[in-house]
Order: sequence, then structure tokens, then C-alpha cells
Amino acid sequence: MGREPNGQDRTTAVKEHDAPSSEPLRTKKREKAGDQDGKISGKALGRTVEAFMRLPGIGRKSAERLAFAVLGMPREEAAGIAQAILDLKNSSRYCLVCNNITEEEICGVCRDEKRDRTVICVVEEPSNILVLEKTGTFRGQYHALLGALSPLDGVGPEDLKIDGLMQRLKAGGVIEVIIATNPTVKGETTAMYLAKLIKPLGISVSRIAYGLPVGGDIEYADENTVQRALQGRREM
Repeated sequence: MGREPNGQDRTTAVKEHDAPSSEPLRTKKREKAGDQDGKISGKALGRTVEAFMRLPGIGRKSAERLAFAVLGMPREEAAGIAQAILDLKNSSRYCLVCNNITEEEICGVCRDEKRDRTVICVVEEPSNILVLEKTGTFRGQYHALLGALSPLDGVGPEDLKIDGLMQRLKAGGVIEVIIATNPTVKGETTAMYLAKLIKPLGISVSRIAYGLPVGGDIEYADENTVQRALQGRREM
């Protein structure tokens, strides 16, 4: 079994996402931006801009602002940021139970005895757990699949953490599974696949509702959003 540089098995260490097909073009843009800024303000700043552009949602201008922000920091503060990034990579791993991000074998949510262990909310990624926890309304357990089904991309059931979910359900004690995968083609495909697997176990399966955002105007909502809002209606 392969191991990460920090000695963790790949089954528990946080996976590194495969590069998308557009990565070669993005790499060229990063290198060009880094070279141009490097010629003007030094190679170190150019490399920093190129590094920040590797982050999702960060373009050249944002990367330059971040680079100059770091440059203006006290040395100790900049070193703290660098060390925090290294600690994140070296210490983070997947929870052995739910695949949440943790520094221990079992995450804080799974260790919390006050959580409702009869309900499991299934999400695509550990980052989704953070979003749900911020609402303060769900007190059950979680299970992150670490992705979604996508036959066109070669992602099948064996590539997701579905077996672990089924083992938890077959162990008994769970009466409801809430499927909270994203409202995309991949997310819906995954939700339907899971429902077919779980329902024969006699466990209730529900799907989170989607619809109009709070404060939104129906006039500006697209047809799919309005359709989901109608389907997810509830009695007042």
C-alpha cells in the first residue's frame, strides 16, 4: 500500500486532487504571470504570485495583492502562515469513520457522544460538513463520500467511500440517511444510486430540499430552481 510523505497510508491521508484537463493552459498562464512580475519586482515575488495562482478562484491580480500583503507582513507573521500550511498538509487526515478532516484517527463529530447516532447526513466532500455545521441545526452524524459518481470521468462506486457507509448502516442503529450531495447531475446520480442501495435495508432515505434563497425574488430565479422549490414545499 502506498504511503504519503508523512508516513500516513493513502487510505487515511488527505487525497490530492488530480489535475484537470485544462491544467496545462493554466500552468502556462501562471508561469507567464510569474515571469513578468519577476522581471519587474524580483524572482521571489514572481514565484509567490505564481504559487498563489494555483489556489482556486485566485487570478493574477488577486495573487499579486496577496503577494504584496505577505511582503508587507512582519517576518514572524509570514513564517507563521507558511508553517500553518505545512502543518495542514502534514497533520491532516481523513476520519476513519466518516472521512471528515481531522488530526486524530476519529474526528470530533464522531467522538461527540451527544450527537444523534440514528441519523447520518451524506455529503460529497468534508468541506460540506463545515457548511452544515455552521447552521447549528443538524446534530446527527456525517459521512463524506470524497466525490460524486461521474461515469464520463471514470468515477464509479468503487472510487467513493460508499462501502464504508454501507458498513455503518449494516451495523445497525441508524434509522434515517439524509443525502446532501450537490444539486448537479453528478450529485443527483449519486443520490439516486445511494437510495437504491439503502432502502432495501429498511432505513429511511431523505434528500435535502433545494429552492429559492432567503431574500430571493422569484422573478429572477431560473426554472430549475423554481421547480425544486415547488417540489420541496412543506405545510405551514
